[in-house]
Amino acid sequence: MATYTKQLLSGSTNGKNMQVTGTSTGASITVHTAVAGTSDLDEIWLYATNTSVAENLLSIEFGAAGSDANFVYLTVPVQGTGLSLLIPGLLLQNGMVIKAYAATANTINLNGFVNRITA
Repeated sequence: MATYTKQLLSGSTNGKNMQVTGTSTGASITVHTAVAGTSDLDEIWLYATNTSVAENLLSIEFGAAGSDANFVYLTVPVQGTGLSLLIPGLLLQNGMVIKAYAATANTINLNGFVNRITA
């Protein structure tokens, strides 16, 4: 029977928000590195908040950088709207990495968690 263990995103320090500082794929921040191997899975839940008074386009590289198939482009609403769900429990494994960058640096904060599913 599979077991579920709640984990912090590996890019977070002690569960704190991660500020998106980069504005290009080369300057993206690492949000999470998935579990190694192919027997276990990470179920990823990622949220964003925007501290700016303007909407901001956020790019998520899900599993690989530089491939349009792995990009998620999202507009994060203006400050005061609370948390926006970005990744609703999508699965990743085999050490794949999630990275993020934004159109405007230092205005989007990310937070979330991982349910590690162990076979």
